[in-house]
Amino acid sequence: MRKLKKWLLGIGIVLILVVGIATIIFWQDIQEIRGAMKYAALFEPENLFENFRSSHKEFPSTSLHHTDRIFNLPENHQALPESYLYQGNTKKISEWIGRTDTTGIIVLKDGKVIFENYYNGNDKSTHAIVFSVSKSFVSFLIGVALEEGKIESLDDPVDKYATILKGSGYEGVSIKNVLQMSSGIMFTEDYDDLKSDIVRLAAATMVGSLDEFIASLENEKTPGTYNKYISADTQVLAMVLRGATGKSLSDYMQMKLWAKLGTENDAEWITDKKGVELALGGLNATVRDLAKFGLLYLNKGQNFEGVQLVSSDWVTASVTPDAPHLMPGRDNPASDWLLGYGYQWWIPEIPEGDYAAIGIYGQFIYVHPEHNVVIAKTSAYEDYNNTWEEMELESMHVFRAIAKSL
Repeated sequence: MRKLKKWLLGIGIVLILVVGIATIIFWQDIQEIRGAMKYAALFEPENLFENFRSSHKEFPSTSLHHTDRIFNLPENHQALPESYLYQGNTKKISEWIGRTDTTGIIVLKDGKVIFENYYNGNDKSTHAIVFSVSKSFVSFLIGVALEEGKIESLDDPVDKYATILKGSGYEGVSIKNVLQMSSGIMFTEDYDDLKSDIVRLAAATMVGSLDEFIASLENEKTPGTYNKYISADTQVLAMVLRGATGKSLSDYMQMKLWAKLGTENDAEWITDKKGVELALGGLNATVRDLAKFGLLYLNKGQNFEGVQLVSSDWVTASVTPDAPHLMPGRDNPASDWLLGYGYQWWIPEIPEGDYAAIGIYGQFIYVHPEHNVVIAKTSAYEDYNNTWEEMELESMHVFRAIAKSL
């Protein structure tokens, strides 16, 4: 009996050691799996509406605070057009609003609220995660840092300001190439594949370090030659901002934008466990405050008080593709998408001077300068992984139809 007990004890000790060693060896993989599963839970279809308005409460985040200098948008409500023509078919705008699982939409014409409504449990004070619409805010801050002299030139390599990137695929890549999603970095952007780089990056936000993940990426193309949408590029821009300004992304945005935009509400950036913001897609804000950012760009960088927050030259450059690989069109062999690209802003396939910030699952800030229109929309589009391309193209078409009708 004693021998049996000793034998069982020995087996138990061996098993504990094996499990312990395996845990140490595979700890990073285990952490990534945990993070990926938490990421996947955010997109459970039955919980999309609730998850998108509460993500800043479920994950670590840092706040941007509005001030008492609130810009109360003037209002001149009128009905939107009932229908629009798309691909030869007449469709109802009310049907499109419902079909794309809209949670909030506001339309500004000449700086006045023409239409505003909320759906699926949201209201004008609801904070919604806007995913890649966040990228256009980061672009604004790069412009400010450049004009302040914190960044010397867009031709500077990103590792000049983010030294952790030395030795990575980003070493030697210019800030401008990163701004224009032309870094040449090897990266898979498949939100439905739990093994893709974008999901692994999201997992790093939840259980690891964003900076360390970005520094692990490698190069696959010559920078500045191919337009490939890589969310990691925006994260690099935030790293550049931290190094150049000595401030966190949230603190710099608080000073240079949120305290001067006339915002009505606070906003939040989701962060990793070390407090580093998920710059590529972690901003949470209200629809009204998103529209005010669009209005800032419509007004060539001037806020509601006439103060120039960023130069008109920066605004123009931000929404103007300036190289062949950035041009819109279905037949561009040097781009992986038919929309054109500026400094973290999208340009329609057939440009009319309009442009947009676009986030997954149906988040938009759309600006049409000729018609003096800004539209902001948040959504929780359930069928995103299957029909995202068609949804985004149709939405851009609807926005343009609304702008022209007004």
